[in-house]
Order: sequence, then C-alpha cells, then structure tokens
Amino acid sequence: MLPTLNEEEALESVIARIPVSALKKMNWKPRIVVVDGGSEDSTIEIANNLGCESIVQWGKGKGAGMRQAFEHFLTTDDQALVMLDADGTYSPEEMIDLLINLSNENVVIGDRLHGKMGVDAMTPLNWAGNHMLTWLAVALHGKTVNDLCSGYWAFSRFAIENLKLNSMRFEIEAEMYTSCALQGITISHVPISYSKRIGEAKLGSIKDGGSIARKLIIRRIFPIPHEAIE
Repeated sequence: MLPTLNEEEALESVIARIPVSALKKMNWKPRIVVVDGGSEDSTIEIANNLGCESIVQWGKGKGAGMRQAFEHFLTTDDQALVMLDADGTYSPEEMIDLLINLSNENVVIGDRLHGKMGVDAMTPLNWAGNHMLTWLAVALHGKTVNDLCSGYWAFSRFAIENLKLNSMRFEIEAEMYTSCALQGITISHVPISYSKRIGEAKLGSIKDGGSIARKLIIRRIFPIPHEAIE
C-alpha cells in the first residue's frame, strides 16, 4: 500500500522496485494499491498505467487515506499488508525482510534510526525529533518501539482488525503504535535503509512533531479514540 500526494517524480521507480517475483516465490499473491490524497499531478495516471489499484481517499491527510486503505483491506481475503511511502525514501526490496519477520509478530516496523541512513536523508532537527518522539512514546506507553515515525510497516490481518484509529494526518504512525500497545498487538523491528526523498517534502518539523506528541499524550489519557472530525 502506497500513500501518495503529488508523487509523480518518485512513484514509477518505487513501483518498479517492488519485489513482485520474489514475493510470488514466497507464495504471496501481491497487489499494489495506491491511496491518493488528492494529487494534482500525474500520480494517479502513473499508478493506473502501471496496473496498480487506486483509491481516492475520502478525507485529506495521510491518516485518512491509510484508514480507508485498512477498511478496503478487510473487504479482501488478504492476510498481510505492507505500507511504505511513495517518495523514494524507502527501499521496496526490503519488504521481504519485514514479511519474513511478520511470521512471528503482528506488526513489523522498518527501523531507520538503527539502519543505513543516506546522505541528507534526514536533517539534524528531524533526526533529533524522531529520537525524542520515540523516547516519549515508550515513556508514555511502555511498549518498545525503535522508530516511531517510520513510514515502513508490515501488518498481519489480525493487527489491522484490531487497530483503533482516528488520525487524519501524519500522526497516524504514532496512533498505530499506541493502539498496538493498548490492544496487545505485538511489534518487532527490522533495520532498513533510508534515502533522501524525491520531490517536495510534506512533513513539517515542528508543527507535525507537535501533533505527533499530542496524539501520544491523548492516547495515554483516552485509550479509545473518538470518531475523527476533519
């Protein structure tokens, strides 16, 4: 599953690198689903031309799109879902490692902070912010997580059936973590490589970091989310 918003510069290369043949050899039946948050470029056209399924989400923001994709997943017979950003920062080939580890866990998170960090992939401010938010998550919720804000996750069907979410924007990963902690969904981590993104960045260092921290605190006080209001 690829969340997108104006990713025409990176999307084709990301899709080309998804290890479809290797997944089939592992007896998976892979599908590529692009969940688009209102792209104004050729993102959807590229996805359709490459034979991907596409979902135009009902609300603005990454969280809204991911929640809609999870709902769609549960209408299928699929048993696992891999999510990665479509901006070229993650290596699609590494999803094999996540899926291998998923056989023993409900969720596997690609760990950038203990993996191979590319040159200029993360600013010093973002690096520090990621570490601080990860520390805050563990301090508040007591469940180990190595890289809270990673955009590379693998989920079992059990995990998606039990996640309780209402996030609309970039705080969705933090809420997925808190839901795992609260619902007893097991997590493991796989070190991954992380590269400089292709195209314009959409995550703001301070504003979005504050939203992520707020979500961690809110879920500590109110474990069950209310319905999201856009």
